[in-house]
Amino acid sequence: MATIKFKDVVKSFDNGKVTVIPDLSLEIKDKEFVVLVGPSGCGKSTTLRMIAGLEDISSGEIYIDDKKVNNIPPKDRDIAMVFQSYALYPHMTVYKNMAFALKLKKLPKKEIDEKVMWAAKILEIEPYLERKPKALSGGQRQRVALGRAMVRNPKVFLLDEPLSNLDAKLRTEMRSQITMLHKRLQTTFVYVTHDQTEAMTMADRIVVMDKGVIQQFDTPQMLYNEPANMFVAGFIGSPRMNFINSGIVKDGEKLKARFSGYELTVSKEKAEYLADYIGKEVILGIRPEHFIAAEEITPSKDKCIITVNTEIAEMMGSETNIYFDLDGKQNIAQIKTGRKINPGDRIRLSVDEDHAHFFDPVTTAAIG
Repeated sequence: MATIKFKDVVKSFDNGKVTVIPDLSLEIKDKEFVVLVGPSGCGKSTTLRMIAGLEDISSGEIYIDDKKVNNIPPKDRDIAMVFQSYALYPHMTVYKNMAFALKLKKLPKKEIDEKVMWAAKILEIEPYLERKPKALSGGQRQRVALGRAMVRNPKVFLLDEPLSNLDAKLRTEMRSQITMLHKRLQTTFVYVTHDQTEAMTMADRIVVMDKGVIQQFDTPQMLYNEPANMFVAGFIGSPRMNFINSGIVKDGEKLKARFSGYELTVSKEKAEYLADYIGKEVILGIRPEHFIAAEEITPSKDKCIITVNTEIAEMMGSETNIYFDLDGKQNIAQIKTGRKINPGDRIRLSVDEDHAHFFDPVTTAAIG
């Protein structure tokens, strides 16, 4: 069992003059794969290092398995950390790198060999055991770093941006390998990244952080479908969500969001939450993939169809990203279409009202 709890944790530097974590409370379940994600400087790596004991906390409490670890040194916390830089010993072979911590524990040679070979087989690095790190590719080095952590059989794996030094193809391959490794080991994983694609594809739950504060802690599906605020909505999803200044008006029994000379009918589900905003401004959020080329749908008077001038068209294979202007702000639509679109083309887009999001312009919180 390896639960992790933060209780009112504060982390400051420079004798309290700079606070990077103002007040963090968080609970990670046993065997869960949790990803900490956010922009550079948001506090995610500091949070990971506090779990490891590499950073002292300024106040509050941290528990691993319901045991308070504030004053327990890193070597006694039963955790293993995998770094962005691999942190392998360059003068040692792969085998010796993986066996090093076990030798320090003075385990029998036979047991060390069994553990190293077990990890090497899972990670498919058996052919490289007698090589030194300089003779390995980036992906191979990262697997050695994972193997070095595995042989210790820790309660918790901590991974600090382990894939950021790899190229795009290798990152994709290693993502799936780490996900499968978690399923096989059935151990608690805490993973830090600035890449929301990694977070969405790997995590059981994701902690979205900004300026040391948790903005939302939820499953990938909930973060995408029901973001708590504009920060989460804009950070999760690629391309980013569009934010459009709108006004809520009542039209008979329906509510409509009015923007740039267009009107979007508010779904019944969202209408009850927007009743207090009639006659007021809101922020309408539309993800790029929730625009549909008007030529692809059955015409209907209830559909919100906007006509835009294509500024940039990015052919992405089965989809095309269209950049267009609304009231002086650039927006993106990601549409499926059978024809080539060029800059300057006039495009008619249908807005999917069932996937519209609404945010309070003052608090930036999601409405409803």
